[in-house]
Amino acid sequence: MTRTSKGRYATVAFWAGAGSLHLLRPHIYEPIVPPPLRRFKHQVVVISGVAELVGGLAIIPRSTRGPARTWLVALLVAVFPANIYMAVCPGRFKRIPKPLLWARLPLQPVIAWLTWRGAQ
Repeated sequence: MTRTSKGRYATVAFWAGAGSLHLLRPHIYEPIVPPPLRRFKHQVVVISGVAELVGGLAIIPRSTRGPARTWLVALLVAVFPANIYMAVCPGRFKRIPKPLLWARLPLQPVIAWLTWRGAQ
């Protein structure tokens, strides 16, 4: 197995795992949904989980790899407001230390870059 394929399968595992977790334990993610979407928090979590799972699995076939990486990076951009919401409203997320809430923000571009590289 080459380094490229190891990175690819690690990327698949990351996204498939994240998507599956959204579907299996949506209650973990529902508090993260920003107020304008809170009325549909369960649906938002399920849709984002399906988007992550499908995007991750779409990395496997060569023919869908390019669209999958674009899809997943766009998904990271779409969920970024939830990360900002967590950072600026730490009182709603008392179990998570404030520095970790802020640390997630610069991590998003790193995850996007790793996704882009891993889906080559």
